[in-house]
Amino acid sequence: MSTIKPRIDESWKEVLEAEFKADYFSELKDFLVKERDRYTVYPPGSKMFAAFDRTPFDKVKAVIIGQDPYHNPGQAHGLCFSVPRGVDIPPSLRNIYKELISDVGIVKPQHGNLEQWAEQGVLLLNATLSVRAHQAGSHQRRGWEQFTDAAIKAVAEKREHIVFFLWGNYAKNKAALIDASKHLILTSVHPSPLSASRGFFGCKHFSTANKYLIDNSMEPVNWSIT
Repeated sequence: MSTIKPRIDESWKEVLEAEFKADYFSELKDFLVKERDRYTVYPPGSKMFAAFDRTPFDKVKAVIIGQDPYHNPGQAHGLCFSVPRGVDIPPSLRNIYKELISDVGIVKPQHGNLEQWAEQGVLLLNATLSVRAHQAGSHQRRGWEQFTDAAIKAVAEKREHIVFFLWGNYAKNKAALIDASKHLILTSVHPSPLSASRGFFGCKHFSTANKYLIDNSMEPVNWSIT
């Protein structure tokens, strides 16, 4: 991506080759180069495609869909809901942890880095892969959604028995890209403090996902954060 130099696993480069060559993606690259000249943009360029780099296409077993990267310093590192070690755990992730403790009995995590999930095949995908500092949603409708929709469609069409976690109305809209007869789609309200008590707590998505994976001869996810 010219000056942005992303790291992305080769399997995804192959699957998304047509997207990288598309006109809209060239326009997106130009937009990002101009943004970086004028503003601070998160996450760092090298981590913009971290979800794809950490979880190769043929290893995906679950997909968690977020909307935007975090827009405050030090938070965004390319995986939705995740923050680097040493950064305060954001409120939505705290609620995800609460549900995990209740659902599958994990020990309360001490940090918010979800790389352990990504390395087990959980694609932690934001619909928009960049954001201007302190301005939530500032890089929406610039092409990222078309790119990440193509990634979701590729998983849905080329793979089988994947668990899709769609939390909140924005993520739920992605169900239209997924064949529910081939995959498991789990929906609820968003885990944010504004909505978690209206159906996220008690959804038992994590145990449901693992039962589905086991039933389809796949390794369950170890949701513990060590």
